[in-house]
Amino acid sequence: MALPFFLRKDLPVANHAVNGRSSKSFVVEGRLAAVLSAIQPGDFLLIQFAHNDEKAQDPARYTEPWSTYQEFLRMYVDGARARGARPVLATSVERRRFDASGKAVPTHGEYPAAMRALAAEERVALLDVQALSLALWQELGVEETKKYFNWTASEQDNTHFAPSGAIAVARLVAREMLRTRVLGPRDVRRLETEIPEAWITWPEALA
Repeated sequence: MALPFFLRKDLPVANHAVNGRSSKSFVVEGRLAAVLSAIQPGDFLLIQFAHNDEKAQDPARYTEPWSTYQEFLRMYVDGARARGARPVLATSVERRRFDASGKAVPTHGEYPAAMRALAAEERVALLDVQALSLALWQELGVEETKKYFNWTASEQDNTHFAPSGAIAVARLVAREMLRTRVLGPRDVRRLETEIPEAWITWPEALA
């Protein structure tokens, strides 16, 4: 939702993300097919899954990092390439979790490593959002990171972002797209500019 703030105005973003889906369930529900029916040559397909792939108790969503997770990701990569679009893999943003000493700890197990390996094998651009967000949470620390997640008097959510968190992670993504040359210097903007949280508007169904 915040990524367009960091891209030039004539680079539209079509957000097909749906809450609670894994790389597997997104395909099974026909959502990847819908994306691929609309994608055009020259488009980018930004692919990020793992949070829900990790749910071993749910066979409709669970994938194993080094087998089915990679197999489903290949469907996205191959589908984009077959239509003249460019796939871009992005490791999952980290949850907010710290150990007793205040060190930010990873929560995604083998999934980021499996995606990195697939990106290297398939020669797909990789945005290592997992590593970047983990470093950011460490820099901010235990208390400051609460402002970036849905921490309220009644809820302590260490997964879903407040507007400030959504903006911060979108900035990481835009910077990484520039660093990896997925985009050029003229494609990005406001990387060093403060973005008002009021710019984030939520869909009515989620309000």
